[in-house]
Amino acid sequence: MEIHPIVVLLVAVATVFLLILRLKINAFIALVTAATVVGLLSSKIALGDVMPEVASTFGKVSGSIGIVIALAALIGQCLMESGAADKIVRVFVRMSGDRNASLSLVSSGYVLSVPVFFDTVFYLLVPLARAMRIRAGKNYLLFLMAITAGAAVTHSMVPPTPGPLAMAAILGIDLGVMIIVGACLAVPMSFVGWLFARNRDRVMNVPLRETAGLSLSELEKLASREEKELPSFFMSMLPIVLPVLLITSNTVVSTFAKESGMASITSFLGNPNLALLASAAVSIYLLASQKGYTLSQLSKPIERALASGGLIILITAAGGAFGGMLVKAEVGKTLGDASQEFGVPMLLLSFLLASLLKIAQGSGTVSMITTASIMAPIVISSPPPFHPVYIACAIGCGCKLFSWMNDSGFWVYKQMSGLTEVEALQTWTPQLAIMGITGYVLTQVAAILLPLL
Repeated sequence: MEIHPIVVLLVAVATVFLLILRLKINAFIALVTAATVVGLLSSKIALGDVMPEVASTFGKVSGSIGIVIALAALIGQCLMESGAADKIVRVFVRMSGDRNASLSLVSSGYVLSVPVFFDTVFYLLVPLARAMRIRAGKNYLLFLMAITAGAAVTHSMVPPTPGPLAMAAILGIDLGVMIIVGACLAVPMSFVGWLFARNRDRVMNVPLRETAGLSLSELEKLASREEKELPSFFMSMLPIVLPVLLITSNTVVSTFAKESGMASITSFLGNPNLALLASAAVSIYLLASQKGYTLSQLSKPIERALASGGLIILITAAGGAFGGMLVKAEVGKTLGDASQEFGVPMLLLSFLLASLLKIAQGSGTVSMITTASIMAPIVISSPPPFHPVYIACAIGCGCKLFSWMNDSGFWVYKQMSGLTEVEALQTWTPQLAIMGITGYVLTQVAAILLPLL
């Protein structure tokens, strides 16, 4: 008996919610179980291939993010323990004022996530959010969601981030046009996300919880140090800026000077794994110099950081395995085919397809590339009365909707911040949805008022 892919999706979703939210099963075990259930129910996957496929997808995801997460956890630990995070926060607060401290995180996330994946940006900025909470004594949720308000938007709207870059290529959009239009639409989307963050922070009282790494008492002790005990602002920022510069250099050169002699050098130096390794080395040096640690004394904070990173890697990769099994089960393809049959307007179709694909398999980048590939022949055969850049923007907005437990970004946000699954669903998921819907409405208006033809 063949089970329809939509039924497979519904059962998988129910399995995840039952195991994690009701039975309080560890997220790693729950997600691997859900991935296995998908394989068992789907006629597209042979019985003997179920567990090999789960393991293979798990390995691919962990291979792509494992080193980055481990090194980012180490960087965050060193930034906190050396006082670098506190130094950055003090400077940011002086520049923006206490009332607007969260806006500095929005703008930082917005800029940093243009060349760098959201996950990496969040790893780098979450220590600052924790340090801000220690200094302010409140607004922890606001600081966390402020990072998301900036970083999650440009990740899906502005090249040279891989998703928007791929959409521009597939739909034949000039890169400059994509950057300008995407960046302009991303600003109000981020602002709306920040407003929602303020609302959630007022409604929900989320405390600063213990996470693997530094204890709260250690954090408070570090935050009470005199300014003269902290490292310089330059050295404090270097572990954050260095990987961004290295990754950005690779992105720029590969986009605009792919055949140049610099391309091989920047592709090596700008690889996220190497960029984060260089940043980790700077972070360790900073910690050792500030604390006067010997090599043997450095082992404890390094081990604590890597232990916390290991748990995040397991859960994130398990979420990726779950999403990968949904792809193998052709859930996304089925949803896409069903949407096209109803003759939905082109912008709305782009938005809905991206949303459905995001719900089905979790990856925003996969959703963007797949939807753009579906829409490309439609755009060619029936050119819309507006520039195709708006199709790409609608897709970028659509992949913000209904991010949940099969999205690696969900788990990064949840685990790094110390939130519960329910709190993440109450904050991360609606924030991204509101920003996505706002962006779609603005895209629709812009396509009418400024068609760019």
